[in-house]
Amino acid sequence: MKKLYTLLLLFVVTATFSQIPSGYYSTATGTGYTLKTQLYNIIKGHTDNGYAGLYTTYQTSDVDNFYENDGTVLDMYSENPAGTDPYNYSTGSTQRCGNYSVEGDCYNREHIIPQSVFNEQSPMVADAHFITPTDGKVNGMRSNYPHGVVSTPTYISQNGGKLGPNSTSGYSGTVFEPINEFKGDIARMYFYFATRYENTVAGYTYAMFDGSSNKVFTTAFLNILLAWNAQDPVSAREIARNNAIYARQNNRNPYIDHPEYVNQIWNPSADTQAPTAPTSLASTTKTATSITVAWNASTDNVGVTGYNVYSNGVLKTTVTGLTATITGLTASTSYNINVSAKDAAGNTSALSNTIAVTTNSSGGTGGTATDLLFSEYIEGSGNNKALEIANNTGASVSLSVYTVKKQTNGAGAWSTGLALSGTLATGSKFTIVNSSMASSCYPTSSANISTTATELTFNGNDAVGLFKNGVLIDIIGTFNGGTANFAVDVTLRRKSTVTAPSTTFNLASQWDSFTTDTCSNLGAKLVKNTTLETEETLADSKGIILYPNPSNGNFSIYFNNTEAPYSIEIISILGQKIFEKSNIKDSLSTINNLPKGIYIVRISKGSENFSKKILIN
Repeated sequence: MKKLYTLLLLFVVTATFSQIPSGYYSTATGTGYTLKTQLYNIIKGHTDNGYAGLYTTYQTSDVDNFYENDGTVLDMYSENPAGTDPYNYSTGSTQRCGNYSVEGDCYNREHIIPQSVFNEQSPMVADAHFITPTDGKVNGMRSNYPHGVVSTPTYISQNGGKLGPNSTSGYSGTVFEPINEFKGDIARMYFYFATRYENTVAGYTYAMFDGSSNKVFTTAFLNILLAWNAQDPVSAREIARNNAIYARQNNRNPYIDHPEYVNQIWNPSADTQAPTAPTSLASTTKTATSITVAWNASTDNVGVTGYNVYSNGVLKTTVTGLTATITGLTASTSYNINVSAKDAAGNTSALSNTIAVTTNSSGGTGGTATDLLFSEYIEGSGNNKALEIANNTGASVSLSVYTVKKQTNGAGAWSTGLALSGTLATGSKFTIVNSSMASSCYPTSSANISTTATELTFNGNDAVGLFKNGVLIDIIGTFNGGTANFAVDVTLRRKSTVTAPSTTFNLASQWDSFTTDTCSNLGAKLVKNTTLETEETLADSKGIILYPNPSNGNFSIYFNNTEAPYSIEIISILGQKIFEKSNIKDSLSTINNLPKGIYIVRISKGSENFSKKILIN
């Protein structure tokens, strides 16, 4: 299942609406059906905004800030979590109707528990906690059928929802099965209804109900709902929806806030032991707008299924691994970050240690990197394969905690990994080459590692990762990106503006591309800042003037020289040649459109070489 949680708009949504009020569940102390009654007393008597008011609620409760992130209506019956939606609806008053012939005509209001069950009475008929915006055609096909499991469908919607006979024991009638992404969401809506309307539900006739006010569901359907609740845990989308509806109705779905309540009420013999708290939470990298953190794994008597990552008390993302990146942050701002673990039963651990991390300044010069990073990638002809790692952190770095791993053909697990060793001085590069690389491209004896290991047999669709203490910190390509080539027969060099490793590959913004077998820059030494200052002083004495400095990208070079032609080279902080011009006879040269970063301007005249630093803001 694809869940996109780490979005700026997610932060806006969750920060805008109320969180769980302090003490809201203080009276929920029991177990079994006693707990259910306690929850009923907490959430009953909500504000009824009327049937028409549902569309107003949907403008904040059911907005797609999680998949396409395009602000359209988030419809569980048409959303395609793994790709482009078959169609979209805009929020507000547009595209609402009661008539339809095909999918995509209009959207209306889907009662997860059909309104005929409770004779369209209030407040049930307008309770947004179990009524969602839905495509009219699919809503009509679902009709009043229960939700269940279909193996032989008679109808399949465009996003994969299925109608057909129920295939699990205990019920063989027609049911509707939603896609996996939303099965837990729907199960928790049923549990909400059974709790909020505990005082009247025993009088409702429905295939899923057993006529009681405590258990509410037949065994056949209860087993389905419990399975869905376990296999599809609470998502950030549900939390945001719960908060938005609370702002409108003044009551909450307790099974989103506390998913462990489900088993405590309906399945008390199930797993009730929470995982241990994650430990050793630490920040691995950061930028002006993002923070990447890593932690040690939690343990559980059954098994940990994921981790919730919080920033300033707000859930920012849910992941299954041991690292996460929080995005959409503000530059030069401190954030308190912690993590909790959860298991399939909905049990949540205590919080990890809390760390305070301050994002980088948005006006950084590009001169100091936050960690080691890939600086060059060669995927050339034959075995001309090479990787280059740069250290521009300002201090020597032990390589013993770093490994390079590769994924094959955009699928499967990372390779075991090529371990690095030694110490990489600041301002230096570490080169790894295929030992069968042509000497005309690069002499393998000059590399730090020359090997035929699988990590150096990559092709243009093989993601390559740099790992620190087993945690991915930098990547070339996209993990699980499929067989499509992202970089074939090409040399990639990291842009000088990139000063932090990234677990997200963006070719256009992070890399410059060069033709096949361009190897001339591989292993070129970084220009150290200590050297820059010495060279800059020397340059001043030779009458070299750069102005304006700092510059917005356009500047002039004045060299008081009338004796002989001279040449100009402009080199990035990572040692990449950005500009070159020879046989210059004028004393004034103009450079335009240089990207943000720190550069060295080198002037050569005969056997003399002079350098000066320029800062591009």
